[in-house]
Order: sequence, then structure tokens, then C-alpha cells
Amino acid sequence: MSLRWLSVPLVAALLTACGSSSPSSESERTPFASTYQPLPSTTTLIENATVLTGTGERIEGGSVLLRDGRIAEVGKRLSAPRGAQRIDAEGRWVTPGLIDAHSHLGVYPSPSVGPHFDGNEITSNNTAGVWAEHAVWPQDPGFDTALAGGVTSMLILPGSANLFGGRGVTLKNVPAVTYQAMKFPGAPHALKMACGENPKRVYGPGRQTPYTRMGNVFGYRSAWIEAEAYRQEWDDWLAQGEDASPADKPQRDLKLETLAGVLRGEILVHNHCYRGDEMATMLEIADEFGYKITAFHHAVEAYKIADLLAEREVCAALWADWWGFKMEAFDGIRENIAMVDAPDKGCAIVHSDDEYGIQRLNQEAAKAMAAGNRAGLDIAPEHAIRWVTANPAKAMGILDQTGTLEAGKMADVVIWSGDPFSVYTLADQVFIDGARVYDRHDPSRQPQRDFKLGILEVNS
Repeated sequence: MSLRWLSVPLVAALLTACGSSSPSSESERTPFASTYQPLPSTTTLIENATVLTGTGERIEGGSVLLRDGRIAEVGKRLSAPRGAQRIDAEGRWVTPGLIDAHSHLGVYPSPSVGPHFDGNEITSNNTAGVWAEHAVWPQDPGFDTALAGGVTSMLILPGSANLFGGRGVTLKNVPAVTYQAMKFPGAPHALKMACGENPKRVYGPGRQTPYTRMGNVFGYRSAWIEAEAYRQEWDDWLAQGEDASPADKPQRDLKLETLAGVLRGEILVHNHCYRGDEMATMLEIADEFGYKITAFHHAVEAYKIADLLAEREVCAALWADWWGFKMEAFDGIRENIAMVDAPDKGCAIVHSDDEYGIQRLNQEAAKAMAAGNRAGLDIAPEHAIRWVTANPAKAMGILDQTGTLEAGKMADVVIWSGDPFSVYTLADQVFIDGARVYDRHDPSRQPQRDFKLGILEVNS
């Protein structure tokens, strides 16, 4: 990552966040802990904007006050504190920072060459012990192009080759030398699972299981049985407290440790799954073993079981209009997102799964909103913005910190040149924890990674 775009105070803060200072007590206790520290920020009042709060509210002529890295106040005609920077956003719109609940940036970085393919550990149908963060390359130029699209946080997931693909990690979209300095503080890990065609076509015939969807389900259930026994063994030993004998301490198993974390409710399940019937089957497996599926991903047939998903309070992270590229993706419809969103407690998310799509999440949401409105669902911008802000934050376990413009939350904010649901609109400025990390009209606030330095880019 290049430091050339940053001012001297920001460089100093970045070096601190990347580990130049002594480690915190948390990092001393916990391997791979977040070392993220917000960049320096100034008190900023954004005023005269159309504000979409992410809570369903729209404020015309609204103001958002950022102070000490947090949202201090949202409303109309707010007063600027002494010394505050004022931004007149007349004619522009303000939203929470966009959040992508399904990204492979850093593990499938640019340039797309074999040595960078670190997203799929295709060596076993169960690789729950691997962590995506251990492969994240912070210099991926895709982080910067996503930032230019208004993305402030993202969930980086392993791929979908395996029944259990491994742990995902939530990152703040800030320049850093290490992934630990990007890790969203306090965000829970995710477990990536996959059902359907992917795992059964990667393994078999003539190789290890699974070969069929029956084999998929057999693999899940067998793994959870192992995980239950492993969790119980550890729980029994830990329950002895000071009387626990070191000689009786169970042997650590990284694969089962992840699955036991799910059973304890510490790790959130994000399940790649396309067909409605298979999602229903996965919910049965979750019931059998007492864990919760947080979100189904891709889920092109989620509209068929929208009521069931809402009843179970399971989110669906979806594309606006990708479909038909394999059999299980053949029955997709453009109204999918709107229909999943429609029931009470429905939780629809627009995700990317793509290094280009993440640059245009607002346009993907616009397509989904338009499809829903054509179907008569009457979706307003102040509601649809939740698909790329509050709902992904909820699925990622970070809604208490970000995803909406509410007092006390992280000041992750985007100022758009106009209506964010217009194809003509661009992100003008992006703030993360109150720091202006991107400005379309200020080259000094346009991050550039070391990898791209010296590369001649010609604009036609």
C-alpha cells in the first residue's frame, strides 16, 4: 500500500495502526486480533443534503454531524461546532457507507493470476479450519476501486468449493500494510458453507465424497456430529475450572474448533445455496444440530421461500440479476430481492461476489428496486438503501456499530453526487470513522497501492 496519498499526520496514524507501536493487550492475548485504529478525523458538518439514514428515514435538507470518529447528530439545520469543517451538500445525497456481505477481495486480488488464487482450499470437502484472513493481500487495488464506489466495510469469504470452506473476516476498507490493521474490531467470524453443485462437482466421481446432493447432506451431518462431541469434550474439561488436569486437556483440532464456535453461537454461518428446496434442507440441518444460519448467499430461488426465511429471520444476500450460468441458477428472477424483502422481518441484501460489482453496489440495488416497483411493491429509496447498509451489517454482526446514520455509531458515510439509485451518480466523498478517506475531486484523497505505482493508465 502506498503512503504517498496521505498527509503526514495520517501516515503516522497508519503506521501506528499497522503495528509500529507496542501491541495492545488484546493482541497479546488473542492471535490474529484486530489492530485497527481509526485514522485522524476532524469534526465535520455535512448539511443541506438529502439524507437516507438506513433506518427507513429520509430527511430533505438534512444534516449529519461527525465528531470524534462517530455520528454525533442527524437532523435538520444542525449547528456547526466551533472549528468544524462544513460541507455544503446542496443537491447531493448522503447515506451510510455501503457494506458488501460477500466479497473475495484480497483472497482473489488483482491482477488475476494463479499465484493470487487463495480463496479456495480445494483439498478436502471440509476445510473449516482455514481462515480467509490468512490469505488477504492488503495491497489488492480492488479495495481502492471499491472505496470509490462508497464501500466502507466488507465480509471477505473463502470460496464455495467445499461443504465447509473456512472462516470469513470482516474488514474496514482502509489502506493498511497488514490485514490485522483492516479487521473490523469486535466483528464475529463467519463460517462459509456451500451446498448444491459446487462441492459435488469439485469432488467425485472417482475422488472423495461428495458426489451427489445426498453426499453433501451426509457430509454436513457427519461433521456436525463430530463437532458436537468435540465441543462437549472441551466444555466438560473447562467446567472443572482450577481442578482441570492439564494431562486431560483435549487435543485442539482447528477444523472442529470452528464448527464448535458455530454451535456456541460465536461464529455466524453464511451459506452459499441457490435452490429453494436446498435452503429448506439446510435449515433442517441447522435445527437438528442447534445452530442458526445467518444468511443464504446467491440464493436465486430465495423468493420461493421468502416467508420461511422471514419467519426464521434468515437474511438472503443476492445479486440483482445474475442467473442461468448453471442449472441451480436457472430459475432466477429480477424480483428476487424485492420479494425476499417484502414479508415482515424479511432481510434482503445486495452483494457483489465480484471485484467489479462491488464498485457499483448502489446500481445493483437500483436495479432490484426498479424490478420490485415494476411488480407493484412500491419500494422507496429510503427503504432500498438498507439492502446495502443496515441489512448486510445485521448479517455480519456489526449493526450495533455501523450500517445506519444514528448517533453513537461509526462515522462511515458517503456523500453522493446525486440520487445513489441513478446510473449517473458517483460517490463524491467517503468517510470512515469520520476520516475523509476518498474524495473524487481531490487526487490527494484517492488511495493508490504500491502495486499500481509506475503503471501508466490512459483515460480514453
